[in-house]
Amino acid sequence: MKFSMKVGKPETIQADCIVALVHTGQVLGTTAQALDAATGGLVGHAVKSGDISGKPGSTLLLRSLPGIEAHRVLLVGAGEAGKLDAKTFLKSIGPGVKALLATNAKSAAFGPADALTDRDASWAVQQVILALRDATYRFEKFKSEKSANDTTLDAIAFIAAGDDEKTVKAAVAAGVALANGVELTKTLGNLPPNVCTPSYLAETAEAIEKDFGGKGGKLKVDVLERKQLEALKMGSFLSVTNGTVEPPKFIVLKYEGGAKKAAPVVLVGKGITFDSGGISLKPGEAMDEMKYDMCGAGTVLGVFRALVEMGLKLNVVGLIPTCENMPSGNATRPGDIVTSMSGQTIEVLNTDAEGRLILCDALTYAERFKPAAVVDIATLTGACIIALGSVNSGLFSKNDALAAELLNAGKQALDPAWRMPLDDEYQDQLKSNFADMANIGGRPAGSVTAACFLSRFTKAYDWAHLDIAGTAWKSGAAKGGTGRPVPLLVEFLRQRAAA
Repeated sequence: MKFSMKVGKPETIQADCIVALVHTGQVLGTTAQALDAATGGLVGHAVKSGDISGKPGSTLLLRSLPGIEAHRVLLVGAGEAGKLDAKTFLKSIGPGVKALLATNAKSAAFGPADALTDRDASWAVQQVILALRDATYRFEKFKSEKSANDTTLDAIAFIAAGDDEKTVKAAVAAGVALANGVELTKTLGNLPPNVCTPSYLAETAEAIEKDFGGKGGKLKVDVLERKQLEALKMGSFLSVTNGTVEPPKFIVLKYEGGAKKAAPVVLVGKGITFDSGGISLKPGEAMDEMKYDMCGAGTVLGVFRALVEMGLKLNVVGLIPTCENMPSGNATRPGDIVTSMSGQTIEVLNTDAEGRLILCDALTYAERFKPAAVVDIATLTGACIIALGSVNSGLFSKNDALAAELLNAGKQALDPAWRMPLDDEYQDQLKSNFADMANIGGRPAGSVTAACFLSRFTKAYDWAHLDIAGTAWKSGAAKGGTGRPVPLLVEFLRQRAAA
């Protein structure tokens, strides 16, 4: 699907279908008004006939109207005029995209969106691109019989007036880059664990470097192997790898888009490519979904795919500790004590709390970059799903300014997070009689104590933790990766780059 920008008046744009908004009370949106004037009032007549209510998501397809170049006009309801906000726009554009894809149109054009009360026109362009890419995404790599192509649409243009040309063109490019990042994250999560191994994630990072690193040499990727991890004394990370034959990888991505000496933002992604629970074996039901335990790593790769294509003027480092967590005669046992890269010792009371064991060494490694901020992303706890469901990602941070940045970015991207507590009193649950700390704090406040554990390795910099266990993928009939929280993090980085 190709996206572009076209300059001109809506009635002069050649396309199989042009999309325009209408509002309740039979009020025509900006593009619909232009089409109505060109057709001698036929668009307004259709609306006044009552065939479309104007409520968000209502649609009406008109064909072969005189006076315009487009063969079809798709009217999409957008609620009350003058009160079009971001959430209403998404409620409208989803059904609008579905109706557009159901036509035989090969090309489509979107007129300038009506003014939103809480977003700009560039945001609207990007959301349309994300909606179209999401609606047409299919993961059928391993199916013998592929689904029939359920749409002929392959070219979409966004109409701009002459003075908006530069803005719309930039919005299209940014929207495509973001959609590419989201789609990569979805696909990595959806891949089976016998394909998406730690080595595969490393190869994916190297492919991003090969495809985009040449743009001024801004992206460099290093992959650290077991011997290097041993030399770094990453004993906590390596303890998780004891039960598997798959070699661990520590992937380091360095994007230098900002000033040479500017402190980078560091993103750390949990990369457990399959989590059996280890010796503390998980129940068999839905264990297949533990292939999604690398969605933190997939998020980091998706974000880098987007930010490199966008060419953000910011320095960003990505750290991905990745391995499998499997049971065997060599596996770490409950009761074992391991020494982290920081020198702190950890009593492993439950081998299914392994994500924090690989993240803590990566968080210690992050110190060497003297970061402006560090954000880790992890499918860390089932407790976060109980607390927040699939709507909000859990956000933990003691830094109010950093937390506010991430929360605001989530609101802007409609990829929300909710701030959770991180009080020192919860740290008591991690006490161990035999080591500096235990790796679990019991069932009460499980997502909080997991964040408390990580916080012990982040005292050298500003840090936030995103628990995406409830938002990174869907279960049931709609099982599949969501691509979250790529939109949140890309928006966070874009705002930092613009500051």
